[in-house]
This record gives sequence, C-alpha cells and structure tokens, in this order.
Amino acid sequence: MNELNRRNFIKRSAAFAASVIVAPSLIPASALGKNGSVAPSDRINLVMIGSGNQGLNDMGEFLKDSRVQITGICDVNKMSGGYWSGNMGGREVGIKKVNDYYSELYQKNYTGCKGYEDFREVIARKDVDAVEVVLPDHWHSIPVLMAAKAGKNIYCQKPLALTIPEGIAMANAVKKYGVTFQTGSQQRSDENFRRVCELVRNGRIGKLLTVECGLPAGTPDYGKTGNLTNTMPVPAGFDYQTWLGPAPDAPYCPARTHVNFRWVLDYSGGQLTDWGGHHPDIAQWGMDTEHTGPVKIQNAKVEWAVHPIWNSAAHYYFECVYANGVKLIISDKLQSGVTFRGTEGWARGNRGSHTVFPESLRETVIKPSEIHLYKSDNHFRNFIDCVISKKETIAPVEIAHRSITMSHLGNIAMKLQQDLNWDPKKEQFIHNDLANSMLKRKMREPWASIYKQLLVS
Repeated sequence: MNELNRRNFIKRSAAFAASVIVAPSLIPASALGKNGSVAPSDRINLVMIGSGNQGLNDMGEFLKDSRVQITGICDVNKMSGGYWSGNMGGREVGIKKVNDYYSELYQKNYTGCKGYEDFREVIARKDVDAVEVVLPDHWHSIPVLMAAKAGKNIYCQKPLALTIPEGIAMANAVKKYGVTFQTGSQQRSDENFRRVCELVRNGRIGKLLTVECGLPAGTPDYGKTGNLTNTMPVPAGFDYQTWLGPAPDAPYCPARTHVNFRWVLDYSGGQLTDWGGHHPDIAQWGMDTEHTGPVKIQNAKVEWAVHPIWNSAAHYYFECVYANGVKLIISDKLQSGVTFRGTEGWARGNRGSHTVFPESLRETVIKPSEIHLYKSDNHFRNFIDCVISKKETIAPVEIAHRSITMSHLGNIAMKLQQDLNWDPKKEQFIHNDLANSMLKRKMREPWASIYKQLLVS
C-alpha cells in the first residue's frame, strides 16, 4: 500500500476529514486503522460508475473490504424503480447504502460519499484510485478508455463491450496505460469451474472433442416494465439522453431502460451476451484458447423476441469451430453450465457444483508438475489484491474480450443466417464484407467524436 499512500495520503486525509461530521466522542479504533484494520485515508479510493442492480450488489462486496473506501456514486438516474423485481435503484440509493454502512462502521454520522451524474467528473478526480464501470453494455467502452488514460484502475462488469472493435480498443488502452483491470466474470473465482478446467487442461478426459455451453433463454421481465412500451415523458431525475449516450436516439419508455435494457440490441445482445461473459469464458479457459478464437461459426438457428421494444434472441443455437477441430456449441437448448466432452470422459461445471465421468475423476489429484490455473476465491478481493501488487487479475481485459467475441459472432451469424469464416488474428470475417460491416455500431454525436479521439490519443 506504500505507493498509494505516498500519492494520496495528504489529499485523501483532508477530504475524509472534511466529509465526516465529527461528534465530541471517542473515535473507534477501527476508524484510526488500529486493531488490524486500514484507516480510511490509507484505503483505495473507489467510485462506482453505475448504481443499478449489479452496481448495488458489487458495492456491497467492496464495502466488505477494509482496504477500500467508496467515496462516490455516479448514475444518470437519481432514484427510481425498474430494477431487479421492480426494486429501487439509482444514485441516491447507492449514496445512502454507502453512508449508512460507514456510519455504522465508524459509529458516527458519515456523509462522505458524493453523488455524480457525469462519469467524466469522477475520472477527472485526482484522488480516485479505481472505478467500477457497471453500466449498460453500450456505455462500457468510453468510460473505460477515459479511465485508463487517466491512470485509474478499473473493474468493469461483463460483457466487456457492445462490439468486437470496442473490446479491442479497451484491451489496447489497458495495456497502453498499464492500469489494473478486472472483468466481472466472477465464475473464474469459483473453485468448481477451476477444478473442471484443470481436469480438461491436464488431459483427464482424454482428447477434447466438444464443449457445450448451456445459457438461459427468453427475455424475462426483470424490471416489471415489459408492458410499459408506450412513449411517455421522461421521469424527473433521470437524464435519459445521457443514458442513451452513443446509442441511437429513441423515445423514452420504461421497458427500454434499467435492467431490461439487455433485451434491446442497440444496448446489449440479450441472454447470449449477458451470459456470454460467463459460460463461454469458462469454455475458453478449459480449452486453452483464451487469447484466440474460433475459425468458423456455423449452423446458426434463432428465434427473435416478439415484443414492441425487445428484439434480442429469445432462443439460439450456433457452433464455434476451432483450428484444432474442437467444436464449441452455445445454445439455450443445452444443459445449464459448461460441459467438456473428451475421448475418455466428460466434466461439467456449473455455479456451485461440478460433475465428472467417470466418477474416479473426482479423486484425481493435479500434481505439482502439471497445469495449475490461476486461483482466486473472491473476485472483488482479487481485483484489490492486484491493484496493490500490480499483478494480473483473474479476469483480465484481453481474455474477457476474446470470451465475449464468440457471442458477438453468434449474433451476427444468426442475423445473416450464414456460416461465417473468422480470422482470430486479424479479428475480421474472411471474404465477407457484409458481416465485417456489422462488427461496428454507429455512435451518436458527440460521443462518436469523443470515442474517435480516445482511440488516437
């Protein structure tokens, strides 16, 4: 922590002192950094860019880490329903959660968590060490590029980017500016997935032939707004135009925003990209193809959602063929999880469990001389560990980019209803101008110019 302390101690100590209402009472030892805790002025200063369903969940995990001080919440929505199960979310909800937590921790009224509407204000703060970008997919690339350029460490929720070119740009920026980056593909910190991938990588199921990724189907009405599709006035406290940002202009309706944004292709890619940062990511881990990709996408089948606003794939199937002949199948028709099938057995990983055949594989020991994969038991703590140590995280940006690429390729193949040949080195389709034209999405101004400038700066 010494490097961070020297850089931030004076500014952060002053900011912290000004942000706390000090009562004439004894200050708890924990607030002073005694009893083995970390003093607030010595912690990693983190700001959440996004305070919706996942943002509020992740916030709770970072609050548990005594090495972190959450000092800001940024969201274009002040406060409303429309999140998971219709629950409340937004900037004020996040601020209250943080201030209430620290008030209880410090045993005095804490008001140091500041609210922001514009993420650029957050990135401009010199005392911010790290940000979490937990926004709709169409809003991942620009904040990440800006944060990397400003030297901020970044935790970014999956899927990494809305498009393959945006993912490439994000990976390049993280490398160029040398910041720590963690993707919210938290399954990599689940011992069940790690165990299955180690079995596969060490040849315990023989030669790998096929991998099956079973993802969810449909367009579930998570926000309880699916029937609210008529154009209506934008609610007070919600900067809808900024929420749209680089995406095409569209009239406001509740079904379009907050948690249900996932079902609109202008902002996301449906269940396929929502879960594409999870099970296909584990598939790449087990296949040892984390820095490459398939050479062909074939046999795509799809049923698009039937809804006035939602237009993503409700049911889908496609196959990714790799240069070594291994076939990866991604579909909502398959058993949930990731199943690796080889010449001598199979292994399946899912959240909280794993299954193998033959059963004897359960007892097999991976020897010290064999392949041992990166071990992380807590995705959020791993990020902070790496901010401090400067080591690579369990889910770095380049790997996350390669993982979500398969879902983007699948969506394009399903739209075109064509088998497509892919060059994973050039990251272009081979002899298919129409497919290549679909890799990018046109951005609205002024964000198109901002994005273009970030690419060359």
